[in-house]
Amino acid sequence: MSRAETPEDLNAVIRQHSELLAAQLHSQRESLFPPDASKTMRKFTSGEAAALLGVNDSYLRKLHLDGKGPSPEVSSGNRRHYSAEDIHNLRILLEKTARKPGDYLPGRRAGDHLQIIGVMNFKGGSGKTTSSAHLAQRLALKGYRVLAIDLDPQASLTALHGVQPEFDLLDGGTLYDAIRYEDPVPISQVIRKTYIPNLDLIPGNLELMEFEHETPRALSRGNAGLFFFRVKEALAQVDDRYDVVVIDCPPQLGFLTMSALSAATGVLVTIHPEMLDVMSMSQFLRMTADLMDVIADSGADMSHDWMRYLLTRYEPTDAPQNRIVAFLRTMYGDKVLNAPMLKSTAISDAGLTKQTLYEVERSAFTRTTYDRAVESLNAVNDEIAQLIQRTWGR
Repeated sequence: MSRAETPEDLNAVIRQHSELLAAQLHSQRESLFPPDASKTMRKFTSGEAAALLGVNDSYLRKLHLDGKGPSPEVSSGNRRHYSAEDIHNLRILLEKTARKPGDYLPGRRAGDHLQIIGVMNFKGGSGKTTSSAHLAQRLALKGYRVLAIDLDPQASLTALHGVQPEFDLLDGGTLYDAIRYEDPVPISQVIRKTYIPNLDLIPGNLELMEFEHETPRALSRGNAGLFFFRVKEALAQVDDRYDVVVIDCPPQLGFLTMSALSAATGVLVTIHPEMLDVMSMSQFLRMTADLMDVIADSGADMSHDWMRYLLTRYEPTDAPQNRIVAFLRTMYGDKVLNAPMLKSTAISDAGLTKQTLYEVERSAFTRTTYDRAVESLNAVNDEIAQLIQRTWGR
């Protein structure tokens, strides 16, 4: 006969487990990213650098031999490796002699408006954060000035970029500081540089939930104003600093998501092609439409430049998934991105070390596994980049 468990103080157990896990995660970060527990971006081979710049490897070699641009790191085997900063500096150099503006620096020009992309779905496991992180990094590596915002209190996007909320955000530092109702700070105070040139981050943590709690109270007192404009108004303060903002929205249709929707110029809905996920998305879309009607009735312009569905964790050999994909493409046509994000052990294994696939070395995986996953991610993100360019009339 089994012995009955001794009653425990649930609050004390949860707090103890939380502190233990936070300490272990901090220890893991120190071991993964020595000597100061700070993440750095890996070096890129000359072939990778050339692909990012859209030139031939031989042309990069000629620039190096002619002493033009940054000097790459040359290994004992005479292989050249470029840092992300080197690639950015090469973009600036190449843009000066480009045939037309934007060949190497593809961001905004006079008259182009800031692109704000809300990545959303309230079904967990839809690949929302993975999509947001890889999109933000790919755009930055391709020469766009990018701000990534973690609006999810679970802060997974934040952790992927080397910030551990329970250690690094003890005194605030999230978007909540800039959108709260009392004494908001300038948004520039919560923006952090990352280890990737052109990519800044506004991290998230549990503090974001305060906006969900405070908004009903502010509404009842009549001083919330048009609460759904708060993200948009905060971003207006730094409009000229960025080409693209990527917002990883929380997995719920709360006040944070509504405010992000009101700010967004483009909406990316992630879908895992399984029946339960599709059923959940049906409810998500219905609730979103109802909420957008309410916001529009309050005077907001809820038109967007574009909306697309992104198929995530897709397995081409899975027959039921293929049927659902065909079903979605038949219903929504070109609103479904042509490129799906494939399910890959490389992406999940990179996440074990709090990295995206763009950050890990190719040698960490079998070549075919890595190449297949990277090609899938690049196809998705470059298709979104094309949407951005078309929005700017290019």
